[in-house]
Amino acid sequence: MHIREFTMEDYDKVVALWRAAGLTVGFSEAREGIRQKLERDPQLFLVAEEGDEIVGAVMGTYDGRRGYFYRLGVLPSRQGRGIGSALVEEVERRLAAMGCKKINVLVVEDNERAKALYRKLGYSLAPVDVMIKEL
Repeated sequence: MHIREFTMEDYDKVVALWRAAGLTVGFSEAREGIRQKLERDPQLFLVAEEGDEIVGAVMGTYDGRRGYFYRLGVLPSRQGRGIGSALVEEVERRLAAMGCKKINVLVVEDNERAKALYRKLGYSLAPVDVMIKEL
């Protein structure tokens, strides 16, 4: 497995991967939204490849104070092989190199499998509610 930065040429494969992994793909993940994300910190949007197949992806970001990552997905046929952990650890490494001291991860409330992975990697649940507003 090889981890590298996402490029727009990966877009269709990554969206298909997210859907296969059971992640919702909304308007924020439209091509224009992804292009805007890449203008900010492209080094934090990573894909994992095996051969010429993208088998995992994670989208990280850094606001100058805290790091975040979203949309960690691994193809169902490849789950349980350490791909998700490797992607998380690489995002953590890159965020630390940028001076980040704290990372927040957004997980859908009922995604117990993801929560178990993050607990294994040292994350804990925070007593916060996330509120959103679409513009």
